[in-house]
Amino acid sequence: MKTKRPVFPFTALVGQRDMQRGLIIAAVDPMVGGVLILGDRGTGKSTAVRALAAVLPPIRAVSGCAYRCAPQATAGLCERCAPGKSPRPAAADIAVPVVDLPLGATEDRILGALDLERLMVAGEKVYEPGLLAQANRGFLYIDEVNLLEDHLVDLLIDVAASGENRIERESLSIVHPARFVLVGSGNPEEGELRPQLLDRFGLAVEVRTPQDLDQRVEVVRRREAFERDPEGFVAAHAQAEEALRAALVKARRLLPKVEMSDELLRQAADLCQKLGTDGLRGELSLMRAAKAAAASAGRTRVSAEDLREVAPMALRHRLRRDPLDETDSSSRVARGVEQVFGPER
Repeated sequence: MKTKRPVFPFTALVGQRDMQRGLIIAAVDPMVGGVLILGDRGTGKSTAVRALAAVLPPIRAVSGCAYRCAPQATAGLCERCAPGKSPRPAAADIAVPVVDLPLGATEDRILGALDLERLMVAGEKVYEPGLLAQANRGFLYIDEVNLLEDHLVDLLIDVAASGENRIERESLSIVHPARFVLVGSGNPEEGELRPQLLDRFGLAVEVRTPQDLDQRVEVVRRREAFERDPEGFVAAHAQAEEALRAALVKARRLLPKVEMSDELLRQAADLCQKLGTDGLRGELSLMRAAKAAAASAGRTRVSAEDLREVAPMALRHRLRRDPLDETDSSSRVARGVEQVFGPER
């Protein structure tokens, strides 16, 4: 039996706090809408996503369900687990699915298709779930998402908007839940995302090659130590990983109790208006991310500092391009935050 290779610990990452913070916020509240990670090659983007998967607390799912339906849910279920059907089988704790969507994946591999072997041998039309089914209630990760083919982008936009995967072809009619946190990474120099897909990401974080000499040395040191003795390196960070897992569980339980004052909500809307963001997704992402940030800090009230922290990642990818303003989007958000909330203390 093949042994599963240890994963680099999330808490052992160095110099990419914004990326880690964005992923944690999305893990606390999947309704934030996913995370886009853009930046230089070799900055730990893929490593961070896989490291997060290893530290996420398990979820409760119906045993034997291909979509890992939640046993106590009354909506967003597959046909087998829907209310009114036969009694559901026992439930079990399982790891949160984190599914890689490779650039070369076919539409059938992503959507799912007929099981051709069973069709040819037994004459049975049986649906074989695809990557979207595997990612339900988990994370769908796309490396080099800016290079994804247009027809696959259209497919993802439809599913991300509805939370369902609908297949109507080859005498096959299937509808199944497909709710996942979309995580994409890529290098902006290799191509831009289509605006429709860009808008579906709740948060966008930027990663850069560390310029601090000590940080660069520490990154290399830790990576070398992990490759030399993966089990020993993981064991050395086990306590920190367990503490983070416990913090995520606590934050998720606290999240429904977190409130945001009308004054702060008005300031959030004022910020989005000043920055000229299209639609209201900016306000929604900003509010949800701020609440998740407060919950992860163990608080039930959103503060102005929470909004300051999450504003760049919630809004930088939603700004219109201004040909008369060569300032980058992060600086424009920072300028808007200062106008609304005042200088940082």
